[in-house]
Amino acid sequence: MSTFAVIDFETTGISPNMGDRATEVAIVLLEDGQVVDRFQGLMNAGVRINSFITQLTGITNEMVQAAPPAEQVMLEAARFVAGRPMAAHNAAFDKKFWQAELARCGEDGSHPFVCTLLLSRRLYPQAANHKLGTLAALHHLPAAGRAHRAMADAEVAASLLLHMQHDLKIRHGCAAPDHALLMGLQRTSRHLVGGYLKRQACMVLTK
Repeated sequence: MSTFAVIDFETTGISPNMGDRATEVAIVLLEDGQVVDRFQGLMNAGVRINSFITQLTGITNEMVQAAPPAEQVMLEAARFVAGRPMAAHNAAFDKKFWQAELARCGEDGSHPFVCTLLLSRRLYPQAANHKLGTLAALHHLPAAGRAHRAMADAEVAASLLLHMQHDLKIRHGCAAPDHALLMGLQRTSRHLVGGYLKRQACMVLTK
């Protein structure tokens, strides 16, 4: 089932290119279908949090002012990930902040990211939408705390990823739904998903 570092950021806005910064990061480590470790940290990036973000996340300016510097937290997060393949829900968002915050530390953030949002569009087209909360309710995943806090969202994203791997094994015959298979699946057009999964199942049978 391979190893994944499932990550979630809380931030001051939507884009580091617009000056937005991370305020909190959480990472859940998965190995062979099990949660084996967790990392979480508020961080002080020296920027103010507006009232909308505070209402959404519950993270206040006072909380980040008392937190360690962003560089310290991000270097610890990078050591925790240690080059493992990464995953996130709406990974395009988290990947931008992962790379931008690590670049500020002089570190390389070019890890491959599996995206549970893209995967859900291919595996669960019947979902009303592909927001993390909607998918958690659809698949009866356990609640992990307040939404829009990094650890709660990382925990739910990790549960969703494990659920997808289970479905790929049981429903689609993919005995090893590892990082490479998931990366290929999220790049596959939705109308070609059935053929892709059949090929993956057949490859396992012929090995």
